Amino acid sequence: IFGPPPRAPRGRAALCAFHVNGVSPKDVSKLMDQSGVAIRAGSHCTQPLHRVLGVETSARASLYIYNTKDEVDTLVARLKHILAHELSHRSS
Repeated sequence: IFGPPPRAPRGRAALCAFHVNGVSPKDVSKLMDQSGVAIRAGSHCTQPLHRVLGVETSARASLYIYNTKDEVDTLVARLKHILAHELSHRSS
């Protein structure tokens, strides 16, 4: 996960940009979409930051005041499931 920790003095925005070693952000986005959760993948107009972080692209989940706790829990659960499945298949 990129960005400051949640308890940072200035906090953080309601978005989560991340990169998973061994799994393309576009693949993560596509699989999340197929399971009913929309996230973005790409450069997000932050190519200089991606260079500093050592990645070409990232995945990003953006939240706002209208998202419910259940929706956030669904996002996390589906992402965990997809990553466990993808990583287990790539390591076999």
